[in-house]
Amino acid sequence: MKSTTRRTLAAVVTGVAAAVGVSAAPAAAADAIPVPVPLNGAETALGMELPKVTGELPVPTVGAPEGPRYVEGRLLPERTLPRLPVHGGLPGADVRQPVPHVLGDNFDHAAFDAPAAGLRTLAPGLSLDAPLTPPRADALGLPAAKLPEAGVAPPAIQTIPVADLGVGPGL
Repeated sequence: MKSTTRRTLAAVVTGVAAAVGVSAAPAAAADAIPVPVPLNGAETALGMELPKVTGELPVPTVGAPEGPRYVEGRLLPERTLPRLPVHGGLPGADVRQPVPHVLGDNFDHAAFDAPAAGLRTLAPGLSLDAPLTPPRADALGLPAAKLPEAGVAPPAIQTIPVADLGVGPGL
C-alpha cells in the first residue's frame, strides 16, 4: 500500500472516530449495579398495587497494598505480607409500599430507602522476623541467634450505613 493511501485511510478513520465521538479515555466503572424487582405481572394478576422494589449491588474494587517497610535491626521487612485494601459497599434497597389510607387522606404510601453505603476493608497482614540478628561488627560479621518474631495485623472494616423511613402521598 502506498504512503498516500495509508495517510488518506488514517485521515478517514480519524474523521469517522471524531464524528462518532470515540475517545481514548476509558469508561468509568459503576460503583453499584441497580437491580429492579419486576412485580408488574403480579400486580396485573392480583388486581392490586404492589410495592415498588429496587436494589443496588456494590462492585468491590481492590486497592494497592502498602509496600514493605524496612526497619533497622531486622533482617526481614516489617510488613512481610501487607494488608490488602478492598473498597466496595453494602447492598442498598428502595421499597415503596402503598398504604390504604390508614393514616388519613394525606398518607397513602410508605417508603423505606437504604442506599448502598461505602465500605472500606483491610485484609489481615503478617509481619515476621528471622531468628537471627543482623551481622555484628564485634563478632566478625556473624549474626547471633535470637527468638523469632511473628505478628498479625488485624483486619479492619469501616462503613456508615444509613436508611430513611417515611410516609407520604404518592411516593
